[in-house]
Amino acid sequence: MMSLIKTTLMLLLLQAGASHAADLLQPCRVDGFEQQVQCGQLLRPLNPAEAGGKQITIHFIILPAQDKAKVAEPVFLLAGGPGQSAINVARWMQVLFEKLQRRHDLVFIDQRGTGKSFALNCVEENDLNAIGDAEYAVRAARKCQAELEKLIDLRWFTTSLAMQDLDAVRAALAYNKINLIGVSYGTRAALEYERQFPAHVQRMVLDGVVQPEQMFTGGDMQQALTQLFSDCARDERCRQAYPTLPQDWKKLLASLPRTTQLTHPRLGYSQSAKVGREDVLGWVAQVLYSPVNSAALPRAIMQALQNNFNPLLALSGAGNLPNPGSIAYGMHFSVVCAEEYPPRGQPVVDDFSVLQTSLYANVCAHWPHGPVAPEFYHVPVSQSAVLLLSGGIDPVTPPYHAQQVARELGTRVRQIVLEHSGHGMLQQACLADVATNFIDANTDQQALDVDASCVRQIPRPSAWIAPLLPTGRQP
Repeated sequence: MMSLIKTTLMLLLLQAGASHAADLLQPCRVDGFEQQVQCGQLLRPLNPAEAGGKQITIHFIILPAQDKAKVAEPVFLLAGGPGQSAINVARWMQVLFEKLQRRHDLVFIDQRGTGKSFALNCVEENDLNAIGDAEYAVRAARKCQAELEKLIDLRWFTTSLAMQDLDAVRAALAYNKINLIGVSYGTRAALEYERQFPAHVQRMVLDGVVQPEQMFTGGDMQQALTQLFSDCARDERCRQAYPTLPQDWKKLLASLPRTTQLTHPRLGYSQSAKVGREDVLGWVAQVLYSPVNSAALPRAIMQALQNNFNPLLALSGAGNLPNPGSIAYGMHFSVVCAEEYPPRGQPVVDDFSVLQTSLYANVCAHWPHGPVAPEFYHVPVSQSAVLLLSGGIDPVTPPYHAQQVARELGTRVRQIVLEHSGHGMLQQACLADVATNFIDANTDQQALDVDASCVRQIPRPSAWIAPLLPTGRQP
């Protein structure tokens, strides 16, 4: 009799939870989707210690499972950055995980400080003299900070608080266990969610793993550029076209600053501008994210040596319109300054590290630092299966970061590496399907043993070499 009463009470509680979850959701239209999706919002305290204080609204959308035989565990997709809006990249993620949506709800939450959840946006300039200017970037960050501090306390936008928001959404939607897919910074967020709420994690897929203590100093960026030079030297066509590429790169840096004519990649106007060392390092850093763009980097370096910096500027994407993956830099600095500054461990000294460290050190010296628990920097042994994805020439999260996290997570981990891929593996080869099968597997062991034979190592894209003119010379 007592057992029957408990069962009845449990069913009533589940029904009440489902009813409350339905009340949170409304049909809505979101950019990128032809059909309606479900939108919801949840009020959360800005500072958890002041439940009656200032509140912020956390916005989220759900793409419901399409099959009638859906499973109870949804998939929460965590965006990168820090500073990306998950809702803004939802359409791109849905295309990747169309098969996953057949049986799972897909949930996208705009993390506090991004998208519709009180975005901490900073104004971006179209002035060519501002593009890549490190000193300008610091001034712009301080101006942005002053404007945002008129609106809100910037200390309360850390990863730990954001994951408490995520769990509040989970509970409000009456989900028990959830799957997490994190990309780049989203992997750090997923690890923090599992640290705080391990009982609610079914499985995790982490793409481009960011360690909790990792600081983007630039050391990995330097290694990616060095690898590009080495790969060029091993390729006959590239070696013949660019026989002294490492020396040419050093010569270019040593020749800066230079005054040149820059053409805005999007707006098309030209003006005289001074190009400095920080500009070139910043542009190259952006190019290295993509192996396809990196294929044109040797040519762009040679053009820059001839005082034509426009190919490098265009390859970097500088000056482009904000896109769905754009960063809310106020939130970005609130997270990085709280969690990565002052740096932990010995700083790396190289061209990119000096640039990155100088920029963030100058910004973070003034940016408000939110509280971060010491436990944040420790990855506990995982009670659920975890799939780690890494690109061998990723300039910010190369495989050794995932290997370190794997050692801490324990035995329920599998890592897949594409040796010649950059940042973001889920869009490569068939890895989205592998991730789908990993999440759909009946047991953790079956998930870890998921068939990944469809994954093929792909070569680095061949270096771009300008065609010869009728005179036999390159343009």
